[in-house]
Amino acid sequence: MASLLLSGLYRLHDLYQALRGTNSTFLTDRHVPGTDIRGKWIIISGSNNGIGLEAAKSFAVWGANLILACREPPPWEQHPMVAVEQCKELAVERGHSSTIEWWEVDMADLNSIEHFCRRWLESDRALDILCNNAGMPPAEKTHMTKDGFQLLHQVNLLSHVLLTLRLLPSLARSGEPRIICTTSCIHHLGVLDLDHFNGGPEMKGLDYANNKLYFQMWVAEMQSRFLRHPEYLHITINGVNPGFVASSIWHDVNDDDIFRLGLGLLVRYVAITPQQGSLAITHAATSPEFGPDPKKQNVGASDGRGGGKYVNRIWEAPPKFDCGDLDARARLWTKLDEELHLQEKGLLTILGP
Repeated sequence: MASLLLSGLYRLHDLYQALRGTNSTFLTDRHVPGTDIRGKWIIISGSNNGIGLEAAKSFAVWGANLILACREPPPWEQHPMVAVEQCKELAVERGHSSTIEWWEVDMADLNSIEHFCRRWLESDRALDILCNNAGMPPAEKTHMTKDGFQLLHQVNLLSHVLLTLRLLPSLARSGEPRIICTTSCIHHLGVLDLDHFNGGPEMKGLDYANNKLYFQMWVAEMQSRFLRHPEYLHITINGVNPGFVASSIWHDVNDDDIFRLGLGLLVRYVAITPQQGSLAITHAATSPEFGPDPKKQNVGASDGRGGGKYVNRIWEAPPKFDCGDLDARARLWTKLDEELHLQEKGLLTILGP
């Protein structure tokens, strides 16, 4: 009886934390004032629409050089070249002569990730900010990629892991590099089940929350490894929840008419705008608060707190307890190696055991 009661209390706590992520407080320039990032290089995935596009626009206004890392989109999404032109116009209006380009990458194709990373590394530039923002919503039907993974699992987790590890040498060349990962408040409702890491019938309805949980756990584990390696000590990685956002990501979630009606009402009356959601990314990418901790990383502003954190919109919040479980994170690290063959690719030796 006591264990059932305790389990119920944990579930209520997780539900409360997940609901906190739907905070619809309207944010202004006072909350996210922006900063001068002229000359910095930013890669942001999933940036042709939604919060990714709005974050890219803000970065353009602040003077950054941008690589919009996007696939060739479906008909209902804006084409990346249109997003490039929008960002260029904003940059020019502010007097910036920034480089802003679309580089195609398909998060459902690991070879596409490899090609993108080779192209970037061959450019011989230091990468200042990597925004792992691309993603897909929960899907009613299970689709598999040509790499043999559940589509949602690969797009929302595996591809970000591979992309980040491949780009680490470029990030390490920057003075105070940051990695921003769009996780979700829904990670609180995820279940740590590495036996069904790639989904399956047993996980139906949980795949989205589970992968967001794994993503936030990986963020915490990556930061802990950065702190153990002098060449990566100055890198900061954080996971952000943008909030419940009204964007095109919800276009193809479920074919059920009743579900669509309910979702439509929530999107219309509860959800925040993509511009508001994008502030989670831009704030974590530029604010001193979520920059490197000078005491641990030997760089950063005096009020920098370092990484490995879960940021609920623009406020630090507690992640699910699994994110602090060192044994669980180690098992996740091993599972990612098994699926992506990271050891064979030489991508684990750079961060040690």
